[in-house]
Amino acid sequence: MSDRFSTCLALTLEWEGGFADDPRDPGGATCCGITLSTYQHWAENPALGVDDIRNITKETVAAIYSTNYWNAMRCDAMAPGVDLMLFDEGVNAGCGRSVRLLQTALQFPPALVDGCVGPNTIAQATRADPTTLIRALGGLQLSFYRSLPTFATFGTGWTRRLQNRQAAALSGC
Repeated sequence: MSDRFSTCLALTLEWEGGFADDPRDPGGATCCGITLSTYQHWAENPALGVDDIRNITKETVAAIYSTNYWNAMRCDAMAPGVDLMLFDEGVNAGCGRSVRLLQTALQFPPALVDGCVGPNTIAQATRADPTTLIRALGGLQLSFYRSLPTFATFGTGWTRRLQNRQAAALSGC
């Protein structure tokens, strides 16, 4: 694992915590931010249940985050701070959503906002000023959270997490 991945993962896990199964959360049973359905898919075992996700190992959590989020969104190709904004938002709101917000912050034409990190997204992100990009991402991420019907229930936590993420990103983590 790269040092940047380890740093960003540690910050994400501060917010993801341990086991939760809040009936108001559409993600269902979750541990360290990994949903039961994600774990079932990862393990290729649809028979895994709530006790299995409750007892998921830290090594498995890190492997899922590395493969399904960090590598999938090419966070390694992003500047320090931008990588955290992309990764943590991907964990919280989904990779496609996080990448679309990045592409929007990079001012891609709407037809090119596809949620996939390819050569054009990497090139534009590399040319962008990291501080400006981090601030733009923070604004878009907050707007996304506010648009959700569950904002009244979870918005305070999402907003605090975003403020923490952005402060860490701006400081270079």
